[in-house]
Amino acid sequence: MNRTVVLDVVGLTAPMLEGGAMPRLAGFVREACGGAVTRVRPAFPAVTCTAQATYLTGQTPGVHGIVGNGWFNRDLCEVHFWKQSEQLIGGSKLWDRLREGTPGFTCAKLFWWYNMGSSADFSITPRPLYAADGSKVFDIHTQPLDLRPAIKSALGDFPFPGFWGPMAGIASSEWIAASARWIEERHSPSLSLVYLPHLDYNLQRLGPGDAQIATDLAAIDGVAGGLIDFYRARDVRVAVLSEYGIEPVDRPVHLNRLLRRRGWVAIKDELGRETLEVFSSRAFVVADHQIAHVYVRDAAILEAVREAIAAEPGVAEVLGREEQSARGLWHARSGDLLAVAARGAWFTYYFWEEDAKAPDYARTVDIHRKPGYDPVELFLDPTIRFPGLAITSRLARRKLGMRALMDVIPLDATLVKGSHGRVSGNPEDWPVFAVEGGVGSGDRMEATDVAGRLVEWVEKAR
Repeated sequence: MNRTVVLDVVGLTAPMLEGGAMPRLAGFVREACGGAVTRVRPAFPAVTCTAQATYLTGQTPGVHGIVGNGWFNRDLCEVHFWKQSEQLIGGSKLWDRLREGTPGFTCAKLFWWYNMGSSADFSITPRPLYAADGSKVFDIHTQPLDLRPAIKSALGDFPFPGFWGPMAGIASSEWIAASARWIEERHSPSLSLVYLPHLDYNLQRLGPGDAQIATDLAAIDGVAGGLIDFYRARDVRVAVLSEYGIEPVDRPVHLNRLLRRRGWVAIKDELGRETLEVFSSRAFVVADHQIAHVYVRDAAILEAVREAIAAEPGVAEVLGREEQSARGLWHARSGDLLAVAARGAWFTYYFWEEDAKAPDYARTVDIHRKPGYDPVELFLDPTIRFPGLAITSRLARRKLGMRALMDVIPLDATLVKGSHGRVSGNPEDWPVFAVEGGVGSGDRMEATDVAGRLVEWVEKAR
């Protein structure tokens, strides 16, 4: 049986391969794929968790249930972001289908999301350790469990600050690539899924038009190109995939503030700071890049909420349950309304009107506590005169056993220059799919077709 690897190069689009900054990936497409790159109409919402779940199942969010990177759990009355249990994804996964009739088939799932309790044979995912004293230790989770000490001994600690936050950069993708090599050399999986996130960072920080992006393209081209050479030398066939394109933005839209001014969002005082009180709110927003799930807990105001959001500058459309169902989006986790940003706009989770009253987590990297996605976590507060000293002093206090809030994140949403989530009408903005030898995908395909094409490609090689 031929073995296969899928490299998920986040943010990659066809024009990037044609611009000269990515010679190794462009060479792979030209020489191994017959020059064929398929533009994939992205999953909607075009965000990480939804895209990956769609690729793995071939289903829409209405079936697999991953309606975004986060949602509001109506039973617990809690917003959940970046959860890690694979049990959240409904439907059979790519490797489940490939196991049928293939004795000995194995799959390695390396840093793809929903990677705890996975039915894949080998998995590695970022997972901090949370101590009882409130401290957090950066770490990884693996399956089997004994992979963790072995791979950390071989590669050192995963560079967690390089995976997300102001220091996010190429180091995390390099470590993930090294982990893929390590798994391949010791276990030779039938299928490896490798997540390479580097382009996600500066495309959001700086925007796709910034001159520095060429450096990022070259950096990830080196990492992906090295992996391609490594796998092909071991007779492993390679596919390159991406999840979405990132477009320039210059308009943050604060929908929770809009609903607050209408009296629909409830605010609670906690130690002099404001927090979003979902139990008492009649309506509120869970923002996620360029889409926002709107949960309306008082049916009497549903149409009023819809009209208010639809009238807000920067909102392209608002979908009710019927419209969501028609597009394969409606699921029990979905908002009663789904707002979609206009081109050039994106949605913040911000609900406070005065920065002095923002919750303590707002100025930190805190992806689980915030009731929405926050790309401003990619920046250091420019008002801090000596940010290195500020971070070092806080870390020193923590090492001495003292509590220290790592409050170095700004509250200026205009800093963000790139976003994703809406589906562009221009296929040049779409993610790409290129496979060694080709699978007859044509120039364009739907995100829901990727799983089937991968199964067809792997089975054809048996």
